[in-house]
Amino acid sequence: MAKQTHTVNSAAKGRRPAPSTRQVGQTTKIRGKKSNKAPSHRSDVRSDRGGHRQPPKKKRHLLLKWILGILATLIVAAIGCFAYLYLTTEIVPPEKQALAQKTTVYFADGTTPIGTYANQDREIIDCAVLPQYVGNSIVASENRSFYNDSGIDLKGIGRALFNNVTKGTRQGGSTITQQYAERYYLGETTTYKGKLREAILALKISQTESKDKVLCNYMNTIYFGRGAYGIEAASQNYFGKSAKDLTLSEAAMLSGIIPAPTTWDPAVSPKQAESRFHRVLGIMEEDHYISHADKVKASMPQTIDYSPRNVYQGPNGYLLRMVRNELTEGKKAPFTADDLDTGGYKIITTIEKDKQDLMFQVASPSTGDKDLPPTLQTGGLSVNPHDGSIIALYAGDDYLVKQLNNVDQATFQVGSTMKAYTLLGAIQEGVSLNTVFNGNSPRTFSSVGKSVANAGQVSYGYINLYSAFANSVNTVFMDLGEHVTSQKTAQLAHTAGITGKIDDTTTFDTLGLDALTVYDATQGYATLANGGKKPELHLVSQVKDSKDQELYTAVIKGDQVFNPDQIALLQKAMTSTVQYGTGSYARSLGRPIAGKTGTANDETAISFIGFTPSVLTTFAVWNQGEDGSALKVPEVYQNQFYPVRLFTQYMKGALGDSPVEKFPNAVDKGKIGGPDGTWGTGGGRSNYTPRYYEQAVPSQTPTPEAKKDESSSTGSGSDDEKTPTQGGSTDTGSESGQEGQTTQSNSPPATGQ
Repeated sequence: MAKQTHTVNSAAKGRRPAPSTRQVGQTTKIRGKKSNKAPSHRSDVRSDRGGHRQPPKKKRHLLLKWILGILATLIVAAIGCFAYLYLTTEIVPPEKQALAQKTTVYFADGTTPIGTYANQDREIIDCAVLPQYVGNSIVASENRSFYNDSGIDLKGIGRALFNNVTKGTRQGGSTITQQYAERYYLGETTTYKGKLREAILALKISQTESKDKVLCNYMNTIYFGRGAYGIEAASQNYFGKSAKDLTLSEAAMLSGIIPAPTTWDPAVSPKQAESRFHRVLGIMEEDHYISHADKVKASMPQTIDYSPRNVYQGPNGYLLRMVRNELTEGKKAPFTADDLDTGGYKIITTIEKDKQDLMFQVASPSTGDKDLPPTLQTGGLSVNPHDGSIIALYAGDDYLVKQLNNVDQATFQVGSTMKAYTLLGAIQEGVSLNTVFNGNSPRTFSSVGKSVANAGQVSYGYINLYSAFANSVNTVFMDLGEHVTSQKTAQLAHTAGITGKIDDTTTFDTLGLDALTVYDATQGYATLANGGKKPELHLVSQVKDSKDQELYTAVIKGDQVFNPDQIALLQKAMTSTVQYGTGSYARSLGRPIAGKTGTANDETAISFIGFTPSVLTTFAVWNQGEDGSALKVPEVYQNQFYPVRLFTQYMKGALGDSPVEKFPNAVDKGKIGGPDGTWGTGGGRSNYTPRYYEQAVPSQTPTPEAKKDESSSTGSGSDDEKTPTQGGSTDTGSESGQEGQTTQSNSPPATGQ
């Protein structure tokens, strides 16, 4: 070692030492070859430090260790993942599941059903009431090892996986427990990830729930065909009886068709259904559920005829659709559509069944005016203006026949019902309603550059705003609208709650040339009927879960958007419509009624909105051709102003013998001629005296004179009653009921509906 150290040190100093005898005779192997070349001192050093390559055997051992380590890690990870999934998989109580049972909608009494929401016809029942052979027949048909297995079938899963991969099929290979987990908790699972979750859940269910409970839940969720989910719905749809009354034969037949209920329905494939029936009975005998005598005695049962039911059939379909929209539409909707279909909720509406039946009796052509032309459409809506609750409505006879809802979808030209907002604008400006205006016809207005006539070519002379509103005098309200402005009229209508488009660029908006829905028009008037406090119209009162716990309650609120005293004055003016104006037929109700009639510019629609302090009702009638075009309402319905008659007939039954309500006292604080003295004829006609026809006194029934007046002065269906006046007009540019009709050929277009 001393010489080696010295040699290394000498080499480090650059001196070449003399080779030793041992070094000269030494041979070295380099890459498998012999060499006589003497190794360098550096080679000796590397050799002494163990610099030789590792043998291949050690490399193989190292690779094996890596492989085993990776496999071990994967196994541990898999076990950990399975343990995590098992521990975090929650078995939610069945009543909270989406597939619990169908949601039912009720009338306001909370007990009389309107209809149901259900993707699936299902009734959850207590299986304790079922004969034992019902459950046993399903076990025999679907999972013979049910009472002994762990909840999952590994062989079945493997077989299904192989077939799915090689044949592209969608097999499940599931036990009853797996199917229960899938249908009751997860919905339909078709992905492999879903199947894994299903298997874990099934395993956990089998460890935590009894076999009887699993079987019962399975029977309550399995699809049996004919739209029936669950044994109760199946028993009703196949045999017209409750599941607790099923015979052995009936239970065996239902169990047999479970794998393919639609195609194996006895009404579709009787031979296949009978074959499956005998198969189930055979297994039940083999597994000692029934005796041989029971098997021999059983015969293929007869099923009843089945017609699929549609929850939206008939007039109640409109109610169901409106309830769904109210609860699910909008950013702040309390529920989703799926919630309503499958949540098992109890929805209580504000619809009063007796009023709803009355509304249908009055408005439907099938029960009311059976001679009504098929093209004539009617929309009706009755509400409580204090809280906005909808009492009754008529949207059509059958939702499945005509999906367009005549209350909240179809539109009609609202006509002179818009005059109420122009009159309110005048009140807000401090105009006394005793201000006199020129009611002659025709008159030309600079704001529209056209000549405007009153309905029926009637000139009313100089009249105050009470009379002008009662008789819906177009020329007066065009004049008034120029002072109020079209923007103000539209703004007040929107403030009252109308959401539809109103053209605020023309004074013609006071004549109601825009088309709105019955719902929209009613929402605006509800504010006028409620003292200027805007209610939110609604037809859902409460939503409860299956345990009768409250999930949702309608919020009854309303903003005071108008001055109550000003609204009281407006209501006073609106009562004149019934006292001696275009709605005088409603005097037969024998109580104070406020309201306004409306006629489309081209007579394609007529309407009336009237109210007591606590009940507001709208009826609108419009004529729609088969191609959707707007047609003129037949003259006979205009002559009798049909919506007022519908209103009167409905309100007579709806109000019954309820106490007569009065409108609040109103004090007119306005100035005749307006704040600047330029409104109407100014302040010089303050001694205006109402004419005889403006002083009619309400009575229980119309007098013969009143009836005669209705037939002559309401004449051609105008909402602008043709009352005798001084100075009749010879203008031919306005037909009866054509509010806003001009004498020129380029009159404003009518929207019809």
